[in-house]
Amino acid sequence: MLTARRRQYLKAIGIDLWVSRAREESMPGAAAPAGGTADVDTQWQRLRDEVLACRLCPLHATRTQGVLGVGPKRADWLVIGEAPGAEEDRRGEPFVGAAGQLLDAMLRAIGLDRRTNVYIANVLKSRPPNNRDPKPDEVEACLPYLVRQIALLQPKIMLAVGRIAAQNLLATDVPLGRLRGRVHRFGEFQTPLVVTYHPAYLLRTPADKRKAWEDLKFARSVYQQLTQGAADGYRS
Repeated sequence: MLTARRRQYLKAIGIDLWVSRAREESMPGAAAPAGGTADVDTQWQRLRDEVLACRLCPLHATRTQGVLGVGPKRADWLVIGEAPGAEEDRRGEPFVGAAGQLLDAMLRAIGLDRRTNVYIANVLKSRPPNNRDPKPDEVEACLPYLVRQIALLQPKIMLAVGRIAAQNLLATDVPLGRLRGRVHRFGEFQTPLVVTYHPAYLLRTPADKRKAWEDLKFARSVYQQLTQGAADGYRS
């Protein structure tokens, strides 16, 4: 049976209580720590320092601070959004405020938590003025930071939230609706990537929360297959 707390998370993302009567699947955990912890810590600190001091694109002139990400230094799950908003820019952490609370509920509904077993970051590390869409040169400047984060995190799966994040990560203009429901691959490590809606969109369009829940369950099933060594059936 689902715990009362998890029922609350499901309710927050718009899932009816009857869903919670289903058998509770095993919850994904954090990636096991690898050797060379001190070296990993040093690389993370260097990366954070570079992001905070970055001047590779004009966004440095209008931001408050660079926003690297939040979560453990090694994690099986990596959630990627578009860019920091005003509150994220002020606090230096991705996905805070109402959208962040909904994202947390979405993740907890499948057994994840930003503090313990999932890392959360954005494609852009600096806030675009007025929360406009990222420009191609801004994405080009920031993407190497994300690639380095992936190399350090060694995630088993990535979850791209929102059209902008998904299209930039996959270098495509295919609509989000056609990117959902399948496994894509990202980067040198060909990390499996699943696409879903951005929590800010879901706050504006709660009718699509059911679709987002299907995406989350799909991502969880992909993760479970990957950790069981049977990922071949999920190749794109």
